[in-house]
Amino acid sequence: MSQQVQLDEKKDIHVDKEVLLEVRNLKKYYPVHAGFFKRKVGDVKAVDDISLTLKKGETFGLVGESGCGKSTAGRTILRLTESTDGQVIFDGKDITNLSGSLLREKRQDFQMVFQDPYASLNPKMMVGHLVDEPIRNYTNKSHKQLKTEVEELLERVGLRAEDYFKYPHEFSGGQRQRIGIARALALNPKLIVADEPVSALDVSIQSQVLNLLKELQGEFDLTYLFIAHDLSVVKHMSDRIGVMYLGHMVEVGDKDAIYKEPLHPYTQALTSAIPEPDPLIKKERIILEGDVPSPQNPPTGCVFHTRCPVAMPKCKEIIPQLKEVRPNQQVACLLYDKE
Repeated sequence: MSQQVQLDEKKDIHVDKEVLLEVRNLKKYYPVHAGFFKRKVGDVKAVDDISLTLKKGETFGLVGESGCGKSTAGRTILRLTESTDGQVIFDGKDITNLSGSLLREKRQDFQMVFQDPYASLNPKMMVGHLVDEPIRNYTNKSHKQLKTEVEELLERVGLRAEDYFKYPHEFSGGQRQRIGIARALALNPKLIVADEPVSALDVSIQSQVLNLLKELQGEFDLTYLFIAHDLSVVKHMSDRIGVMYLGHMVEVGDKDAIYKEPLHPYTQALTSAIPEPDPLIKKERIILEGDVPSPQNPPTGCVFHTRCPVAMPKCKEIIPQLKEVRPNQQVACLLYDKE
């Protein structure tokens, strides 16, 4: 199949019609102030120059340690947090600087499923009103139409129609997350960012919610940006995976390549920590020494060099760029720099 590419003359953006989301050099810095006059003394570099693409209908898994910036990246992409620099191109249009009615109109095409299913639901609202709120904001449907539509959504995510009149505190964690998923589906979005959607749930419930998300993806033609720190969960859900460390994207590739032949030393350490179900197979564990540096004062050069077991002198000076080393596998590491 030949690649379909067109040019947006107004913004000079090359658009691949098969790509739903493209993130270019995204940065999110939080200013740090100190002293009596609260002068700016630095920045917390939560997301520092990451790029990624999502094709329509695929699931892109974003993994990394706690504090690496993956959740901030997800929120910044959806404009829940304003970016410091970079571009977010959604469905062929640059949404980075959209505001007012233009941004509001575009928001119905992308939604988010949050990590804490209880904190993301208003405890004073009935479930029916929680789910139909997005529809009420964008349509003029009657109460009867809204109620019918919400009841169908609740049943589709594994709840009952009569749950419409209940409140969030009457449900378990897994059921609350199903309510959050129903709310995200209410406007038939094209993209859903799932930010650690099962990390707050019991292990026995996690697989049910993950399987539900996979079923809904096929039924509603969804594209997922799936954020998690559990590598086994990401492997189950994702088509491609991006690995983040200290605000940087260090490796991107197909899930089989990432898990079977990881290239970056950090990815190798992560995958070595995945438990092996077969007790006869002995797996060598790579233990990283030291602590994760502060994002307010990241190391010079490669941000991973302070913990890297194969670091070279030049790693302290040169910032590696994400390069394609194998087909469909990119890595930001000077070990693979041929120059």
